[in-house]
Amino acid sequence: MMNMVRKIRVLLAKPGLDGHDRGVKVVARALRDAGMEVIYTGLHKSSEQVVEAALQEDVDVIGLSSLSGAHMALFPRVMELLKENEMIDDTLVVAGGIIPDVDIPKLNEIGIKGIFGPGTDTAAIIDFIKSNLKRSL
Repeated sequence: MMNMVRKIRVLLAKPGLDGHDRGVKVVARALRDAGMEVIYTGLHKSSEQVVEAALQEDVDVIGLSSLSGAHMALFPRVMELLKENEMIDDTLVVAGGIIPDVDIPKLNEIGIKGIFGPGTDTAAIIDFIKSNLKRSL
């Protein structure tokens, strides 16, 4: 009998007007190579579009990426919408990009569990997701 374990489903998103997507594409490739199913929304998505995609795709993890400095406006809105859609308890939310140290506690407080800056080893991101997933593997 085959063990049918559902792959970890990860939505990677670039909310806002940030046009830099090289890093998120590197992360997407690494997560796929680690056996995860990755959905990348592409550039210039609204917080509403990100949450709608997460809802439709039934994801386990949402990875938000921002290099534009708008993370303190965009990320809390995503978290608010996740709460409104009753997804906050089931979905691990992580973030990456240029996020000043002073903002990290505030983002953790609203429920973003992992924050990864430029140059983070992709193995650390993979390990974090596997260790903090909100469903059992």
